[in-house]
Amino acid sequence: MGSADPFGTEGLRAAVLASWRDSPTRLREDAATEADLVRAGYRDRLLTELAQNAADAAAKAGVPGEVRVRLDGRTLSIANTGAALDLSGVHALTALRASGKAEATAVGQFGVGFTAVLAVSDDIEFRSTTGSLHFSRDRTREALRERGIATPNAVLPDRPADADPAASTFQPPALRLTWPVEACPAEGFDTEVVVRLRADVDADALLAAMRDEAADLLLELPALQSLRIGDDEFTSVVRELGDGLEELRVTGPDERRRTWWQFRTPRARWLLPLRDGKPHAAPHDVLRAPTRSDEELSLPALLIADIPMQPDRRRLLPGARVAELASGYADFARALPPADRLVLVPTPGFARSEADGLLREALVRELQTHSWLPVVDQKADADTPNAGGLADDLGLDSSYGLDSGRGVIPTAVPARASVFPYLTPELARLLDDVIGPLVIPELSSSADAEALAVLDVHRLGLARLAELSGGVERPPAWWRDWYAALEPFVVDPLTAEELGALAVPLADGRLVTGPRTVVLDDMLELAIPLHWARLVHPEATHPLLSRLGARSATAEDLLADPALHADLSDHPDDPDLVDAVLRLAAHADPDALPPWLGMIELPDSTGELLPADELLLPEAPLYALLVEDAPLGTVAEEVVAEYGAQALRAVGVGWDFGIVAESDPTGPDHHLDDEEAWWAGLAEEPAEFVAVRDLDLVDDIAWPDALHQLLAEPRTRRLLADPDGYTAWWLRRHARLDGIPLGRHRHPLDTEFAGLLPEFAVPGLSHVDLEVLRTVLANPERITPELADALLAALADPANNPEPEVVSRAHRHLAAAADRLDLTELELPERVRTLSGAAVPAAEAMVLDLPWFGLALPPDRLVFGDQETASALATLLDLPLASESVSAEVLGAGLRTSWSAAPLGVVLRQLFSLPPQEGELVLHEDLRVRLSGAMSGTVSVPWWRSGAETHVRMPTAVEGTPPPAS
Repeated sequence: MGSADPFGTEGLRAAVLASWRDSPTRLREDAATEADLVRAGYRDRLLTELAQNAADAAAKAGVPGEVRVRLDGRTLSIANTGAALDLSGVHALTALRASGKAEATAVGQFGVGFTAVLAVSDDIEFRSTTGSLHFSRDRTREALRERGIATPNAVLPDRPADADPAASTFQPPALRLTWPVEACPAEGFDTEVVVRLRADVDADALLAAMRDEAADLLLELPALQSLRIGDDEFTSVVRELGDGLEELRVTGPDERRRTWWQFRTPRARWLLPLRDGKPHAAPHDVLRAPTRSDEELSLPALLIADIPMQPDRRRLLPGARVAELASGYADFARALPPADRLVLVPTPGFARSEADGLLREALVRELQTHSWLPVVDQKADADTPNAGGLADDLGLDSSYGLDSGRGVIPTAVPARASVFPYLTPELARLLDDVIGPLVIPELSSSADAEALAVLDVHRLGLARLAELSGGVERPPAWWRDWYAALEPFVVDPLTAEELGALAVPLADGRLVTGPRTVVLDDMLELAIPLHWARLVHPEATHPLLSRLGARSATAEDLLADPALHADLSDHPDDPDLVDAVLRLAAHADPDALPPWLGMIELPDSTGELLPADELLLPEAPLYALLVEDAPLGTVAEEVVAEYGAQALRAVGVGWDFGIVAESDPTGPDHHLDDEEAWWAGLAEEPAEFVAVRDLDLVDDIAWPDALHQLLAEPRTRRLLADPDGYTAWWLRRHARLDGIPLGRHRHPLDTEFAGLLPEFAVPGLSHVDLEVLRTVLANPERITPELADALLAALADPANNPEPEVVSRAHRHLAAAADRLDLTELELPERVRTLSGAAVPAAEAMVLDLPWFGLALPPDRLVFGDQETASALATLLDLPLASESVSAEVLGAGLRTSWSAAPLGVVLRQLFSLPPQEGELVLHEDLRVRLSGAMSGTVSVPWWRSGAETHVRMPTAVEGTPPPAS
């Protein structure tokens, strides 16, 4: 080491001792100052202060800082690498009011902080490669005695009067005098401080406390890279991450690691702790300048600041410009991954100190006024004029949109940005150039809401999005994606109500406000401009619109709209209207369309405009069925080529028979043949009117083919099944086969009128077809006036030869219908058909009303149906009853008995299934009846009724046969 006293400590001691001798007050002041520093400022900062000195030494020497703490018995040594002790350092160590720091980066080398060693020891050696020093309170006390310098014995001013006398005894300063010592620092180190612990110091607890603060010291003192305490080593490694961001990793014993992201600003270092690779807000901490102070903070990141502190480095100097430490904090936020940047926003809360309050306000202001908040990339083209101006207007960083191709995330000033809670990537993609600076989806959750509110980021709601959509011009497919992106946010009626002003694109190119005002047709694939309805463009259709009140409408619904009816009534030849109707009709069910669509006017083959329902398609099969002068034109070929036959047929252009339909009809106003007569015959007005039109235009000789065609089409076939409908009614009266109306033909399977009515015969009809046509043929159970006239005429015609049973059934059906027929309108023939089958003059006939008269009267005089309807038949035919025209008297008394007493009575009841008889049974060997009136004479009959009596002729015995029992 060279000289035995390389630093001239003898001269330093002499000067100090002289000052104490000359001024006892100076001695007391030095002792009090040292004691105060130990008790208050540096009572628990031994390792901290020595580590600061070590960091300064390493920085000065430009070497990695290493510190080793070792305990040997009661001797504690703290060794470090770096610049060795020099004369200025010696002066700083021995002068309580001076510091050896010269560089701005130095934080504590050989200043008053060295007094921290006195908290544990009164005997200290400072060993260095340039020379070593010994500090000792005992040697100082001895030097005072040797120099005859008096020491105060009074109680120190800050000691209580009842304190321990030993503790109250004057203690001279231990660090004002130093002596050279022949000792070297530990091998591998440049400096070593060796302290001999006082008896009252718990050495193990001291080392444990040092271990607890080791990691923090490596954070605070970047010049240090290794700190070993006993056998436990702590190391720090810094790795550059780019954009000024560094990763600081501290590894402790057993490979325990703590990691921070570090960012340097002009006057501070900020550290953000990582857990599982993700940054998290730091717990409440204190200001570090650079080591821990007593200024409590509640900031999201640890702050290691370059700021003036009081000598004990526990408190800020009054007037320190704390707010300036926030400068560059926004750059720290900008350097973080976009999804993690909000972790740096101070959360609302009470400040933990005055400095904390000032810093929080400054940090928020810094973040609010600088561009760092990640926003959705608008993909602005750098070649687009004024692209930079747009970024400036929106409060974006200059890289906004222009550098996005290189992966730079655009940023914005928070106060100019907007956030939509729970923004999805899909919605963000659509909103990016609609709203302006929009916070990215990763920062739009509820967990981020508080931080964004602190930054004054404008919060958007569904109602605002709906409002903004009204000024957006986009293709229809964009709107469908827009609705799909909004749909997850519509979770209840309230959120649905917020979207009440959402814009909707229509098929005609308009953009309207409010889903409740539009209609949807999910089946349309092409846009058809409609002026009478707000039809959503098919490429924009989405289920969300239905949830928001849009009305679903099929092509049939749109074509049945009363608004269209009104438009067609005023302008049936409007080209745009006709075009829309025909294009829409191509997607509609023709059976569900209203008949008034037939009023649209289309050009015929000559160019003349005619209503659609007065036109036929070229080569329509209906042509072959019509009379030559049918008032129907042929639609132009070019119209068929443009819209197709299906659309034209749907609006009423004929191919086969057309249909007329109306709900809640009010009268016979459908321009159908003989409709008034049909309507007049109805018992009540129908709820719906549906009928086949143009039946009156069919040529009589074409009816077999016409019936085939009516049966072939389901919509007309259905109408044939309704016997009361106009179609079946008209066919019964007016459609003719061989000149005879269909209603006067009998069904091939019906024998009721065989021999009276012609059998319906149209080749090629199936059994099922024939069953459908029953409604247009003669129905025995539904005798109409026309059928009654036909039956009466057939019965009177001698050329017909019906069987008696057919005649009887015909009379019975006529009599049953008598109360439904207007008898004054019937044309009664001059002849009637009798029971014998002969057609006789009506004046010679009578109606058989009592069957036993049929046993006495000739059958060619009797007209018969059945006993129950005989009176009605007589009224209908204007004939007398037999029982009223002829009187009868039973001859002979006979044998009077009862039905139960006479064997023959029992047999007759069983044979004819007779009910119990109340009158007497009179048995005759020869039952004869005398007739008078319209016919006279005596006849023999097998039985007769007279009042309640029943007369029966007993069987006559034949030779060889036993007589019957009576």
